[in-house]
Amino acid sequence: MLKTLLLIVLAALVLLLAYAATRPDTFRVERSAQIQAPPDRLFPLINDLRAFNTWNPYEKKDPAIKGSYGATTVGPGATYAWESDKVGVGEMRIESAQPDTTVKMRLTFVKPFSAVNQVTFSLTPAGDGTRVAWLMEGRLNFVAKLMHIFFNMDRMVGQDFEDGLANLKACLLYTSPSPRDVEE
Repeated sequence: MLKTLLLIVLAALVLLLAYAATRPDTFRVERSAQIQAPPDRLFPLINDLRAFNTWNPYEKKDPAIKGSYGATTVGPGATYAWESDKVGVGEMRIESAQPDTTVKMRLTFVKPFSAVNQVTFSLTPAGDGTRVAWLMEGRLNFVAKLMHIFFNMDRMVGQDFEDGLANLKACLLYTSPSPRDVEE
């Protein structure tokens, strides 16, 4: 009886591992929101890591987070590293930026797991506002594929992105308008 039970457990484990091996090697999470502000008003809130962290949902998850900025905090080369019991350990670096349209970042996680992902913020004029898209994509090793069977990355991270975009909208209420907004 015990031998049969062990064989069933072993077979289930083999099937689970085989299934994980067939899963995609990459992931992609994207959320977007319409924000009633021009791209030139939103871009600085993303391209400047100090401004970014005023609405970053991960900063809000842990008031005790220990963060440190690099020598540059705005535009390509800007860095921010963090340590937190709640959101892990890692670093973000702005890799490239196209004024008022795109900011691309490299997101490196050290804990609770090691990963390097690409993040892209796209700003697209839409009606009397801007469509802001927040995209994260990366590669999945075998362990990550196995984890993705049990944890829905799109749902977990996607909710954080939705919260962040809502924070970005709210952040605009507390920042002064650009000169262009006053003229209109």
